[in-house]
Order: sequence, then C-alpha cells, then structure tokens
Amino acid sequence: MADQSVSPNHLDITLLGKEYRIACPPEEREALVAAVSYVDEKMHEISDRTKSNIAERIAVMAALNIAHEFLSSKAKGGEPVGGLDFGAVRRRISDMEAQLDVMLAPQEKLF
Repeated sequence: MADQSVSPNHLDITLLGKEYRIACPPEEREALVAAVSYVDEKMHEISDRTKSNIAERIAVMAALNIAHEFLSSKAKGGEPVGGLDFGAVRRRISDMEAQLDVMLAPQEKLF
C-alpha cells in the first residue's frame, strides 16, 4: 500500500502493516507503488503460510522467494542468468529457510 500525498521525491509505503518513507523520483512512483503492492502481498502470504509474526524473517523469506521467481522467469525466457545452477540455488534457498527457522524459533516463542 502506498500514499502518494508526500513530497514529490518521497513516498510513504506500508509493508506488512508497518509504515516506511522512502525516496522515490516522480517518474518511478507508479512502478514503485506496483512493487510495494507485490512485496506486501508476498509478505502476507508468507506470514499466513508460516504463522510467523517476525517481520525480519518474513522479509527475508519474501526476498528469497521474489529473487527465485525472478531468476526462474529469466531462465525460462532464455535469458542468461550468470550461469547459475538453479538446482543449487533452490537447495541453497531451502537451506537458508531451514537455518532461519532454527535461528528464529526461540524468538517466535516470545510473542
């Protein structure tokens, strides 16, 4: 969600219920509003799916999922993606998710 009533070079956005003010040139505003909407949707999906309320974990997981989607779509489109082994990327993302679960599990008990 984005509020366009800010100065022309800033934008107030909301991700997972938290508000942020970010710098944004007027000509990039529309694209950034779309990106904010997409990221917020992904963060809510992850929060609902994992039942986690730790914003940092949700943000990291959303970033990893979005990066994976991006790289996969580039690979399917025939564009080179730096010679990446997508099986290795998927395994690495799974390993990161597992490590995040282990490291953040004690924090989830605090909420």
